[in-house]
Amino acid sequence: MSTRSEFKPVKFFCGLIYGREAAAEAALAPLQEIVSAIDDRSPSIPFAATDYYRSEMGEPLLRRFVSFREWLPPGRLAAVKIAAMRLEETLAAAGRRTVNLDPGYLSEANVVIATAKNHYHRVPLADGIYAHLEYVLKDGRIQFLPWTYPDFKTEAYLAFFRRLLETHRRERKGAFRKASVV
Repeated sequence: MSTRSEFKPVKFFCGLIYGREAAAEAALAPLQEIVSAIDDRSPSIPFAATDYYRSEMGEPLLRRFVSFREWLPPGRLAAVKIAAMRLEETLAAAGRRTVNLDPGYLSEANVVIATAKNHYHRVPLADGIYAHLEYVLKDGRIQFLPWTYPDFKTEAYLAFFRRLLETHRRERKGAFRKASVV
């Protein structure tokens, strides 16, 4: 017989897609109010994986990732996505988004991103938000899935997620040390 247990806190991050650095910068302070203080960020990476955002945000587009200091329950992901969607609306100009925000988290087992778009491999979370499983973490490595976005397979993105994985391991080890001292 199985027994329920509390979900372990996870390391949240957010991907930003934007055309102007000022748009990304304008999102960072409010994102910190939604999640927690930013503790790492990737450099700006050219984003050409899809034309989906070009008509709304122009081109060229860039992508940046940020991670957040405070570990949170994974069940907060839907609420964080909804708050991020409201922030996108707040930062919009002339009815068009200036930044796209894709929050997610890294756990011991996987990397999950929140989305409002359903697909066969996505799991409903709450209030029209779905979990998109981007990577699994197996044998200490990031492993792709058949639906892993092509840009998430690039070295530029993987550099951030490998660093996030190392931070996750280091912080988790520190948390266990602190817990054992108490």
